[in-house]
Amino acid sequence: MSRKKIRVLIAKPGLDGHDRGAKVVARALRDAGMEVIYTGIRQTPEMIVQSALQEDVDVIGLSCLSGAHLELFSEVMRGLHDRNMDNVNVIAGGIIPDDDVPELEKIGVKAVFGPGTPTTEIAGAIEKLVARDG
Repeated sequence: MSRKKIRVLIAKPGLDGHDRGAKVVARALRDAGMEVIYTGIRQTPEMIVQSALQEDVDVIGLSCLSGAHLELFSEVMRGLHDRNMDNVNVIAGGIIPDDDVPELEKIGVKAVFGPGTPTTEIAGAIEKLVARDG
């Protein structure tokens, strides 16, 4: 019996239009054997939650370079909670100050990856999160 592929939604919330990093991560996760859905830029938190619900994902990867990560990621987490989707792991990447990481963890973000993080590290973290929940 083959193991179910990990399904990951990569999303760019807010008005941030820089998506090169998100695309690199999406490609690397595909290469690591995961199913990846990339929503594109300028997504609202509601659109991200709705996509996660429709696609039945295991993980949401949020990428933000604009500085609005605390507000936007909090809205995504609230939306997941409101739809009883607390089982979906949320990770984050982008330009996120170290001082903001504890707040993101407090709202339920499982991991935060900064610029230059090896994609193998991101894939490994996702595999561990899903295996722990599995």
